[in-house]
Amino acid sequence: MSEQVASVRHQLLQARKQVLKELGHLHECMQVEIDLEPDEGDEEIVELDRNAVITAILNRRLQAIDAALHLIDEGRYGVCARCGQPILQERLLAQPDATLCVQCQREIERLERYRQPVRQVEW
Repeated sequence: MSEQVASVRHQLLQARKQVLKELGHLHECMQVEIDLEPDEGDEEIVELDRNAVITAILNRRLQAIDAALHLIDEGRYGVCARCGQPILQERLLAQPDATLCVQCQREIERLERYRQPVRQVEW
């Protein structure tokens, strides 16, 4: 393992540790009892919703970090998991957990936007 990849691995492990710490804190915050008949806009419900969204975001981040660590362990870090081409160094410096090259990432995001249902606006 090169010195640069070892440094990235260390960064990813530190980021993983931080995400797990934040998830633990959010889990503790979400263990509160809520009123069975909350009022509209009840602060407890709003806070629980916000924490649930943040938890989902952190779980996705944790999955991305774990995927990058897995690629490092397999010796495939820096290679796009979709097309097999090298991922630009600039991208890896900006986002060490990237497993897709810029072109494949754009394509995946475009496909995800295409699959999302269109919200109807009522006038």
